[in-house]
Amino acid sequence: MNNDVFKAVKVTDDVYWVGAIDWGIRDFHGYLTSRGTTYNAFLVIDDKITLIDTVKAQYKDELMARIASIIDPKEISVIISNHSEMDHTGCLPAIIDEVKPDKVYASTMGAKTIKAHFGQDIDIEAVKEGDSISLGNMDVTFMETRMLHWPDSMFSYIPQKKILFSQDGFGMHYASFERFADQVDDTILDHEGAKYYANILLPYSGLVPKTFAKVKAAGIELDIIAPDHGPIWRTPEDIKFILDSYSVWSAQKVEAKAVVIFDTMWDATALMARVISEGIESTGVHVKLMPLKGSHRSDVATEVLNAGALVVGSPTINNNIFPTVADVLSYLRGLKRKNMVGAAFGSYGWSGEAIPQIEKYFEEMKIDIASDSVRVQYVPTEDDLVKCREMGIEIGNKVIANVDAE
Repeated sequence: MNNDVFKAVKVTDDVYWVGAIDWGIRDFHGYLTSRGTTYNAFLVIDDKITLIDTVKAQYKDELMARIASIIDPKEISVIISNHSEMDHTGCLPAIIDEVKPDKVYASTMGAKTIKAHFGQDIDIEAVKEGDSISLGNMDVTFMETRMLHWPDSMFSYIPQKKILFSQDGFGMHYASFERFADQVDDTILDHEGAKYYANILLPYSGLVPKTFAKVKAAGIELDIIAPDHGPIWRTPEDIKFILDSYSVWSAQKVEAKAVVIFDTMWDATALMARVISEGIESTGVHVKLMPLKGSHRSDVATEVLNAGALVVGSPTINNNIFPTVADVLSYLRGLKRKNMVGAAFGSYGWSGEAIPQIEKYFEEMKIDIASDSVRVQYVPTEDDLVKCREMGIEIGNKVIANVDAE
């Protein structure tokens, strides 16, 4: 592709963004990417010209055009793969074949994963925690960050530039022409950063403070954080914002907030959901009411990130929980959100298995039951709706008590 089509973007005098923008993607393995995403890759200009990460296979030509706007791609002598997931290594074999670098580096697990993806004949040199390579005037030091969020994940750090290449850490799915966080509206950074954390990194929250401690112990100073998705963090204020946000999100503390999710067939469960939500709201707890006909699983996960309660309603269909409810609960179970309370409700015709199935999910998710379930046959009576409101009040009071106890 002509190098006049796509251009590199300068990050520092010696570092350029050469990634790709995916404007159209809307599903990222089950995650609704309403604003698209970027696949960030970085070119470091030194005696040994270095490419840090690549992009999804179909964006290889865009990557190469951006590189060619700065140098002849065949001048690349080092490639570093911080994360072997296919959105960052999809075109790696083609790039290796084309530029023929002297070395390709990945973590020990990364080398194994790349070989598993592309064949054992691909030549990858494994690096481990604390290893460092010289590029000439600059060095790259490697830090393993296993399970943030794959076993192969690692950070690469250039101390001379105080720049951390953080692979999927500190990223977000957000397609834009703005390459830097200080060019993006704060509400977008907050929402998309939280959504990314909730759907990608939440299960590994226990490792976040350990990684922070390791970074501190290594004496790493940060002027720039360059993730593999979304904007680059380059101001002290923005770096503090994303680091502080990760500290808060990883702690999984509860706020005075309840998420109520439900689906319905003939509106009986929907009516119950509205009344329960009114009861919760009356206690001063904020309620996010999410009908699953119009709420994606990844948006539910985002709202759950700071919630103190998860309240789930489902009718019974064919002796089972409603399919959309099962989908969201299965997804949330894998994300391992801690410290919430929960409650179940719903209507049924003649069998009513949905409630115990929801409570089974709660048990597996280690969610304490905040209130007895409310289960009604066919259409809720006035007495049933009073019970729903009382249920909401009980949930709200439980959330407040938990917030006060922290």
